[in-house]
Amino acid sequence: MKFLPSRSALLHLRFPFSLFLLPVYVFALSQAPFLNIYNCILVFISWHLFIYPASNGYNSYFDKDEGSIALLKQPPKVDKSLYSTSLLFELVGILMAFFVNWQFAAAVVIYGILSKLYSHPAIRLKKYPFISFLVVFIFQGAFVYWTTYAAVSRLDLRFGWNENFILAGLICSCLIGASYPLTQVYQHEEDSKRGDRTLSIVLGIKGSFWFSAILFLAGVLLMMIYWHNLDRIINFYIFITFCIPVLFVFIRWFAKVFKDAAEANFKNMSRMLCTSSLMILLYFLLIFLMENI
Repeated sequence: MKFLPSRSALLHLRFPFSLFLLPVYVFALSQAPFLNIYNCILVFISWHLFIYPASNGYNSYFDKDEGSIALLKQPPKVDKSLYSTSLLFELVGILMAFFVNWQFAAAVVIYGILSKLYSHPAIRLKKYPFISFLVVFIFQGAFVYWTTYAAVSRLDLRFGWNENFILAGLICSCLIGASYPLTQVYQHEEDSKRGDRTLSIVLGIKGSFWFSAILFLAGVLLMMIYWHNLDRIINFYIFITFCIPVLFVFIRWFAKVFKDAAEANFKNMSRMLCTSSLMILLYFLLIFLMENI
């Protein structure tokens, strides 16, 4: 049946990749003043089961990668069903968001529009290194945190902005942004063929690592200020403990790349991304349990 997505389309949606963005959702839940379970479920499903996969699929459709991409070492050839499937998933995600409230639905629509501007060849923000970085930095980090926080708490996003609310969003942006050039570091050749001048290409391989390190340290500093403001500095020390495996993998990989640029490959990137995402997710899950038990 032609309207069903192909196996290739389903693979390019990259559902597991949503797990790498899950720490932002969990952090928002852990800091929300109260939780509406109904909204928590709808927000999770909308972001992680529909909107993020739709964005992945839409990006893959126009990239038409032949080499490895995040979570797909040998991506299958894209077909037309990927395009229609990604649009259908986005539509379902938007409809579900309306059951939360109009503000969250508007946020999901904005995210979807930017996803298309990022990928579509007519505009393709992806080929502009700093604009594409800022889109990911803001809208996969702070924007998702702020809108999720308000949605799960049934709060009006137009009010309640304070230093800590802003800081928490910026923490998410720094942690997401720190990974961004590392996910591009092994794709320089293929990105260049498409005419995409990514941030990692501009920075160079070693520069990408230094950029990520600086941005991650900025996130650590913001985390310290955040927990200090809330008089819960112990949470910062717990965060540092969870970062130890991340730093170990990062330094080890950087040392390899420093000696041999060929070490900037899919395998090492995947190990780095999985380690950092898992440890940060576990940390925020622990914070959630500490706040709610």
